[in-house]
Amino acid sequence: MNPLIITCAITGAETTREKQPNLPITPKEQAIAAEECVKAGASIIHLHVREDDGKPSQRPERFKEAIDAIRARVGDVIIQISTGGAVGESIENRAKPLALKPEMASLNLGTLNFGDDVFINHPKDIEGFALKMREHGVMPELEVYEAGMIETGFRLAKKGILTGPLHFQFVLGVPGGMSGEAKNLNHMVSFMPEGVHWGVAGVGRYQLPLAVQAIVMGGHVRVGFEDNIYYSKGVVAKSNAELVARISRISAEVGRPVATPKEARALLGIQ
Repeated sequence: MNPLIITCAITGAETTREKQPNLPITPKEQAIAAEECVKAGASIIHLHVREDDGKPSQRPERFKEAIDAIRARVGDVIIQISTGGAVGESIENRAKPLALKPEMASLNLGTLNFGDDVFINHPKDIEGFALKMREHGVMPELEVYEAGMIETGFRLAKKGILTGPLHFQFVLGVPGGMSGEAKNLNHMVSFMPEGVHWGVAGVGRYQLPLAVQAIVMGGHVRVGFEDNIYYSKGVVAKSNAELVARISRISAEVGRPVATPKEARALLGIQ
């Protein structure tokens, strides 16, 4: 199998310090967390940013602060910015950080009920995000929460709006989307043709079992405080790096090496 690409979603838009005291919020804190994660085996940092008071932000200036701080500590990591933002953020604000031309950005492929809210991604806005990413040379990570969104990705590729190589991220366990049962990951993977990359982000209690399943199936893995704040049931994780290190150990135990950022770029086709 190809080396395992580990992404760490270090902050997210919904997690709070009240629930996870170790959540990195400021650019300096995010840079320290990113460095720890890379040392533990991560090659991609999925980045949401916050203002100093913890409020989710899509300000390009704040993203630049965080990106510069991360680059100063660990220069070769792949930084993947979020265009999802917090639920309810305007499309215009969600798109603004793409002007920074990061190597990767998330591209959400559909609308879904998201807990008690609705995460809206209109088809025309999805196309607009994809075209803007292509304009800026940004590789999209195709975020899917249920199987129909995979079909959307392939339709966009057929229209030439998305170009290969495609990289899907299955986000499973969000209330309102598909749960993180093993059969659901198997179903998602059944859509993947040769040459298409995929990974899985399990939410909450699904994070670890789905990660293990993805490792042995040849996919890639996302962990981190955006999706899960616990190391084990009732035990709050000490750091994002603690979650990354566990996946690195498990992958090593089954004989699958963990990708460096350079290897991850080669696998994903990032120039």
